[in-house]
Amino acid sequence: MAYSDFTLSDLRKRFHLVVEEVPDLFGDVPAVELPALLGNALRRNLPLASALSTEKARCELLIAPVLVEFKFLHGTRVGLFSGLEFNLDDSLGLRGRCDFMLTRNPQQLDVTAPVVVLVEAKNENIVAGIPQCLAEMIAAQRFNLRDELVGTVYGIVTSGELWRFMKLDGLNAAVDSVQYPIQIPEKIFGILTAIALN
Repeated sequence: MAYSDFTLSDLRKRFHLVVEEVPDLFGDVPAVELPALLGNALRRNLPLASALSTEKARCELLIAPVLVEFKFLHGTRVGLFSGLEFNLDDSLGLRGRCDFMLTRNPQQLDVTAPVVVLVEAKNENIVAGIPQCLAEMIAAQRFNLRDELVGTVYGIVTSGELWRFMKLDGLNAAVDSVQYPIQIPEKIFGILTAIALN
């Protein structure tokens, strides 16, 4: 079993996870002004990403530019990883490749705690990506505990055009009912700032 194989039912049974959809979970997080370079890139890239309409195009033209610019803006405080194996416990199915991870450590030699995970939605299906993201968040929580870091773990599922955020406290997972469109990137950047740097 790998992260992408989990269902919500599996997560509830195997980890006793309590999953709740919360209205406007990050509604009070303020928007953050975008670096001009990112704003211009998104305005230029969005029509092409929509026209190409593939996961690879949305990743390269929408997701990666947001995360890379976030890394460059906060380079002394955050690390960014893409496509790494994150195998925590094979016996529990906590294994597989993570699409993206953010860390609160700028070094890029290896992943350090705490970790924020991001899952690319397959076939633009955000809801179908939620179990995979929650499984990765459980792994991140256990990874963080190795360094005795107890606290909230955050996750994101995105198609590039829509972004949905989650948090995990102990066994309680809160999934934001709001999906933020890339057309309001200042809000997405604001939530990234709140969850990755605080």
